[in-house]
Amino acid sequence: MGNLNIATDSKCINIVPVHFTYVTATTSKGSANATFGVLKDIIDGKIGAVMTHGADNAGKVRIDSAIGLNEFYSDRNGTEELVSVKRNEGGFVHITNTLAPDEKTHNTFTADMLITSVSQIDGDEEKGTKDKAIVRGCIFDFRKAILPVEFSVTNDRGMDYFIGLGASTKEPVFTKVWGRQISQTTMDKTIEESAWGETLVRETPRTRRDWVITGSNPEPYAWDEEGSITAAELTEAMADRETYLASIKKRQDEYKASKAAAAAVPPAATQEKGKFVF
Repeated sequence: MGNLNIATDSKCINIVPVHFTYVTATTSKGSANATFGVLKDIIDGKIGAVMTHGADNAGKVRIDSAIGLNEFYSDRNGTEELVSVKRNEGGFVHITNTLAPDEKTHNTFTADMLITSVSQIDGDEEKGTKDKAIVRGCIFDFRKAILPVEFSVTNDRGMDYFIGLGASTKEPVFTKVWGRQISQTTMDKTIEESAWGETLVRETPRTRRDWVITGSNPEPYAWDEEGSITAAELTEAMADRETYLASIKKRQDEYKASKAAAAAVPPAATQEKGKFVF
């Protein structure tokens, strides 16, 4: 289990993690699992990494991953809240000798999305952020389970388009969207002049992680119709999700209870030189 971090640009600034929850050495049919072999070769250093071998000698991979969610309950100000974080979940890892020349194709995502709301957020010049629209709704995994997600739109025409759809919880819009994953840390530099000596240079890291929609279907899919997705199917999927979240909450509560019980048990008394130490 762990993350494989992929540099998707030549400067190795945009680093996209891919999470592997559980990878076995063999498949269910008993044959060798090629992805396990590649990951093990990376861990063992047989396939070079940027951090240890340099960008020129690092291995090149192609991963067909899926959008997933890392979900857990977190105590915030005394209130437990559900946290859902998008991530690339698993997939087949292939070693390749060449990369597509257009780096914009290196960190893409595609999803059929049921949009339930769109809102606009004003940019902040001091923080270096621009205006964008937040597209909220859900996508579906291979089990047809609901995954609540939100994506960004920074293109002006794109923002107008999604806002103009008028999507709501009562009138959702079902369509295909695609875009790019941004996951980079840059350094903001500030310089203070000195009265007589060296200037003072400060570097502050600024992290940007976003999933930015760059295109969508010319026409949305049909909604609440056979052959697409119906309101009844969505209602059933939402009920299944509530059951799933209850299981997450139960496991987390049981884990907390076991930790509390272990902490409450006093250590066994030991005898040393005629004295009891507790």
